[in-house]
Amino acid sequence: MSNLISAAREQWKELLLRAYEQAVADGVLPSGAAAVDPEPPRDPSHGDWASSFALAAAKTLGKPPRMIAEAVRDRVELTGSFFATCAVAGAGFLNGRLGTSFFAALLADISREGEAYGRNDLGHGKPVMVEFVSANPTGPMTLGNARGGVLGDTLASVLSACGYKVSREFYLNDAGHQVDMFGRSIDARYIQLLRGEDAYVFPEDGYHGEYIREFAAAFAEQHGDSFLDKPDDVRREAMAAFALPQNVRRMKDDLARYGIVYDRFFHETELHNSGYVKETIDLLTERGHTYEKDGALWFEATKFGCDKDEVMQKSNGFFTYFAVDIAYHRNKFVERAFDTAIDVLGADHHGHTLRFAAAMEAIGVDPARLRFVLMQLVHLTRDGEVVRMSKRTGRAITLSDLLDEIPVDAARFFFNNRQTGSHLEFDMGLAVRQDSDNPVYYVQYAHARLCSLLRELAAEGFAPPEGGAADVSLLSTPQERELLAALAAFPEEIALAAQELEPFRINRHLIKTAAAYHRFYNECRVKGSDKPLLLARLALCASARTMLRNGLGLLGVSAPEKM
Repeated sequence: MSNLISAAREQWKELLLRAYEQAVADGVLPSGAAAVDPEPPRDPSHGDWASSFALAAAKTLGKPPRMIAEAVRDRVELTGSFFATCAVAGAGFLNGRLGTSFFAALLADISREGEAYGRNDLGHGKPVMVEFVSANPTGPMTLGNARGGVLGDTLASVLSACGYKVSREFYLNDAGHQVDMFGRSIDARYIQLLRGEDAYVFPEDGYHGEYIREFAAAFAEQHGDSFLDKPDDVRREAMAAFALPQNVRRMKDDLARYGIVYDRFFHETELHNSGYVKETIDLLTERGHTYEKDGALWFEATKFGCDKDEVMQKSNGFFTYFAVDIAYHRNKFVERAFDTAIDVLGADHHGHTLRFAAAMEAIGVDPARLRFVLMQLVHLTRDGEVVRMSKRTGRAITLSDLLDEIPVDAARFFFNNRQTGSHLEFDMGLAVRQDSDNPVYYVQYAHARLCSLLRELAAEGFAPPEGGAADVSLLSTPQERELLAALAAFPEEIALAAQELEPFRINRHLIKTAAAYHRFYNECRVKGSDKPLLLARLALCASARTMLRNGLGLLGVSAPEKM
C-alpha cells in the first residue's frame, strides 16, 4: 500500500545526493558530505520538501552553504521524478516542489486502494495487545474510563491499519479486597433494607453509590430475608457472586454502546486459580530478585533503577496487586507470545510503570516490549461551567450518563482530540452543536458535502475518472494543492500515530483535511466548469471523500452521507 509522501521524501534526499556527487565529479565541490533527511518547509509557499544538506555540509566541505546549494541545484535531474522544481532559499536550503506526476499517482492510488488507502505493513503481522479501560468491576464506568476507552480502541485500530495483529483486552480484577468490599457494601444495604437504616452501620470505606442499593434490593426481591441468619462470610460471598456478573454485564453493555468490543475479558481469578501468581513470584525468587522483610516478600526493584522496592506477598500470605499484575504481564509475553503489550493507564501510574518495566527485566522479558500510554484527566464543562453531576441522576457523571446526553460520535471524537499527556476539557455544549465550531460536525459535514456533490454530478452523468485518467495538471490553485497535500499526508499520519502511540494525530489530520476541503469548495467551482477541469476536480473530490471516510472509520466515528 502506498505512502507517496514518504516515497517523495526519500526521492528528494536521493536526488540531492546524486546532484552533489555529480558536483564532486565535475570538480566543483569536494567529497565528504553526507545525505540529510528533508523536512516540510515552515512556509508551504516555499515548496513541499526542504533540505538543509548544504548547511550541514558547509563545515565539512569548507564552502559557503549557499554556494554548495547552488552547485547542487544546477545538477539536480528532475526528469522522471515526482518533482517539478528545485530552488535555493535563505542561507542555503534546497526546496523541492512536487509536480503533476506525484499528484496523478496520488489520485490513482486512492482510487485503486479505496478503503485500504492509508494502511501500511509497518507491523508485518506482529501480535500486539492493547489493554485498556480495565475498570474496577465493582462500580460504573467513569469519565476516565470513557477517555481511556476511546484512546485504546482508536490506537488498536491505528495499529491494525499498520499491519499489526492486534488484540483488544480488558483485565477484570475480580478478586481481592475490592470484591470483598463490594460484597460487604451490598450486604450492609441488604440488612438496612430489611431491618432499617439504623440496624447496621455501613462500612466507612464501602461503595456508597446508588447502584449498591439497587443490587441489594434485587437480591432481596429474589431471596427475601432468607440470608439474614446465614454467617457473614457466606452472605457476603453470595452478594458478590450475585451482583458482580450483573455489574460486568452493565459495563460490557456501556462499552458496546460506545462502539468498543473486546477480543477478551481476562479474569484475575484465572491467575490465582492456576497458581500462576505464585509461579511468577517463585521465578523472581529463583533469579535472586526478592527478599523477606517484616514477614513480607519484596521485589528488589531498586536493583533495576527504581526509587523503591515493591511488596509482592504480604505477611498474611496474600499477594499484592503488584504481584498479580506482574504475573498478568508475564502471561501476555510468555504464555501468549505477544510481541508488544501496550497498557493505557492514568497519569498517576507513572511510578508504577517504571517498576513494571523493572519486573519484566527481572523475569527475562525485554522491558521495551511493554509500552504505556499515560492519559491525563478529563474536565467536563457546559457554558463555561464545570459539570460534576448528572442532570438525570444527580450523581457523579458516568459513561452511561454522558452517552444519554452526547452522541457517541461526538464523545469518541472529543475524547481523542488531544494528546494523551494533555488534560482534556470536554465541552458538553459544544459536542451537541451543529456548526463549524464543533470539530466532529465540521469533519462529518465535509464528508456529507462531498457525498452530496458527487451524487449531484452522478445525476448529470459525471463519474470520477478511473485511476489516473484525470488531467491533474489542471489542479493548480492554492486550495487544490492544499487539499492534495492533505490527502497525500494521510498514510504518514497513520504510521506516526502508531509509532508514537498518539491516535489524536488522526483527529488533527481530519480537521486539517476538512478545512482544506471547505476552502476548496468555497473557491473552486466543480459543477459548471469545463469538462476536463470538472473531471479533474471530481477525481479530487472522490479522493477526499475516501480519505475522510477512512479516517473517521479509524476513530470509530460514522461518516454520514447526508446532514
